[in-house]
Amino acid sequence: MCGRYAAAKDPATLAAEFDALDATEEHAPAKDYNVAPTKDVVAVVQRHPRDEEGNADPSTTVRSLRVMRWGLIPAWAKDRSIGSRMINARAEKAATTSAFRTSVAKRRCLVPADGWYEWRRDGKVKQPFFMTRPDGHSIAMAGLWTVWRDPSVEDAPPVVSAAVLTTDAIGPLADIHDRMPLLMTPDQWAAWLDPDAEDVADLLATPPSLDLVESLELRPVSTKVNSVRNNGPELLERDEEKADLTLFDNPS
Repeated sequence: MCGRYAAAKDPATLAAEFDALDATEEHAPAKDYNVAPTKDVVAVVQRHPRDEEGNADPSTTVRSLRVMRWGLIPAWAKDRSIGSRMINARAEKAATTSAFRTSVAKRRCLVPADGWYEWRRDGKVKQPFFMTRPDGHSIAMAGLWTVWRDPSVEDAPPVVSAAVLTTDAIGPLADIHDRMPLLMTPDQWAAWLDPDAEDVADLLATPPSLDLVESLELRPVSTKVNSVRNNGPELLERDEEKADLTLFDNPS
């Protein structure tokens, strides 16, 4: 977890929801109901603005929406392929892992989602679920980001990439999968995004709000989502044949 999610809100809606400026410009990805690794995604960051010479203004910060590649490519990587294996970072280890520790200290973000998918195995069958908020608000997944340049190309353009932090699943989510995104509630956003706060150990160790987790709809959906080639709002529809599925019946 998290390996797929849905992100169908336009940047203007997200900017209002996260009190951020829209800096995605013409690069904003289209509505995506089956976001998969290596795709471009929207993330929320908070940084000190820079002048034309690149000097940061330490007296203020700006929160903005940015486009990033899902799958963090560490600055030391020889090529971008490693990013496809770094879509997630374990919250328990990220601060001491070479690929993520600098980002934990200096480059944190939020990854907005309409909801995420997870698969529960029942014997030989893997049933997909869509975890979403019934009130329509976005889910804010804690993330990390960094900048990478291809060392084999002179004056290579920067590639901005991100990973989603995960933690032990709690509440009803634990019956579907043992991991879940590290979810941030609005009262945590400012502290998590603060570019001057290098010690965020408490936020990394704090379990997601149980009230938020218990309020989520855990919706069984069609196995069409299994294929990244399928992409449309129908993927979010409840699978009526599975509507009576009981989460607590002998998961395996």
